[in-house]
Amino acid sequence: MNSDNSKHESSFKIDRLFNYVKKFSFPRLAGTSGEVKAVDLAIKTFKDIGYDDLKIQKEHFKFSDFYSTTLIKLIMVINLTFSLFVLMFTYISLYFTIIIGGIMAFVLILIIRGLKHPENPGFWGEYYGKTISATNVFVKLPAKKLPTDQAGDIIISAHLDSKSQSFKTYWRVFFYRVWLYSGIFLALFFILLFIRTFTIIKINLLTIGSGLWILTIIISISNFFLIFLNTHNKSPGSLDNATGMAVVFELSDYFREKALEYFNIWFCQFSAEELGTMGSRIFVNNREVKFVKKRVFQINLDIISCICESKNQVEYLKSYGVLPRKKVAPLLSKYLDNAAKEENIRIKGYHLSTGAHTDSVPFHLREFDSVDLVTRVGGRYTHTKDDTPDKVDPKVLKEACIIIRRVILSLDKDYHILCENEKVVSNID
Repeated sequence: MNSDNSKHESSFKIDRLFNYVKKFSFPRLAGTSGEVKAVDLAIKTFKDIGYDDLKIQKEHFKFSDFYSTTLIKLIMVINLTFSLFVLMFTYISLYFTIIIGGIMAFVLILIIRGLKHPENPGFWGEYYGKTISATNVFVKLPAKKLPTDQAGDIIISAHLDSKSQSFKTYWRVFFYRVWLYSGIFLALFFILLFIRTFTIIKINLLTIGSGLWILTIIISISNFFLIFLNTHNKSPGSLDNATGMAVVFELSDYFREKALEYFNIWFCQFSAEELGTMGSRIFVNNREVKFVKKRVFQINLDIISCICESKNQVEYLKSYGVLPRKKVAPLLSKYLDNAAKEENIRIKGYHLSTGAHTDSVPFHLREFDSVDLVTRVGGRYTHTKDDTPDKVDPKVLKEACIIIRRVILSLDKDYHILCENEKVVSNID
């Protein structure tokens, strides 16, 4: 590693990163006194780093918890009810099965459409949810060579709230996947039943019936567990997400007197991520008219490191979905891979079929370039009282700082290529 890189690396302190984690390791669910304490502490931390009151911005907002708590239970109840009805009517009339399946699909489509902007409470959120107040905290460093309204924007973000649940994130994701894949296979068995009923192709009825029953039972069990997935305020939230907060603070310290030439750079601690990514949604909504596509890049940090597991390294979400797999942020992925290679640090892009809902979602909805840095194995401990500082590896936090620093500087260097030609040349395949 050359002397310049060594200088940059020495700018990030392991002890300081770990102290940030310990400082914010206490229950802080949005809408509680813990979240208020975390907001005040975040403001104080930015001040201790060297930002004055004019630089530190507080964004207060209100939202309904209906979409993050009650609605998922409603979806699971609807799904469970319709699945059992569909199976029952399969033995009575296939036409009734088709009608019920169509009604179920229509209801789910309406619900999914409503989920795109849950920050707008609407009728259901207003009358069947609890109104909660929360606050985002962030600083903005304007570009040096361009007016702030003409420069690009780089957002480095984490979330400051935490939560606990009835069971661990690992199992929540597991049941979501079971529900998703079982639903896909159940649909395939119904297709086989339609083929057998309405064509000359005669598929073994026992095989079809067994598949329908087994998959319906599996879906019902996963529905049952997800219905009883409740939110609590018991997790210290060290991995999720004091680690992300620590990286944001450390990078804000590094860049405090090193403003970029062509990009405004934001260091954001969003609130209410655990209750529907509300803080980041409000942040984007309030700035959507000013943000320009192809000139906005977000790197979101959510669970960084997990010292008690073998796969303890920096990772990022590279693609999602079942078929086809959709790449999340191919441009930023290339920058991350390049940066890790140049800094000789391990990084891995991974695929996720379902289960992820982070503060990158509002940016993706508006087609901004956004990527999540997440150490997946940390999910085995998050959303529980066991999410404590001893699970955190500050060395990996430092590696995340080094990689992101190089990505930020590279984006700024490539501004004219990115924002005028809308493409970039990468030496990573």
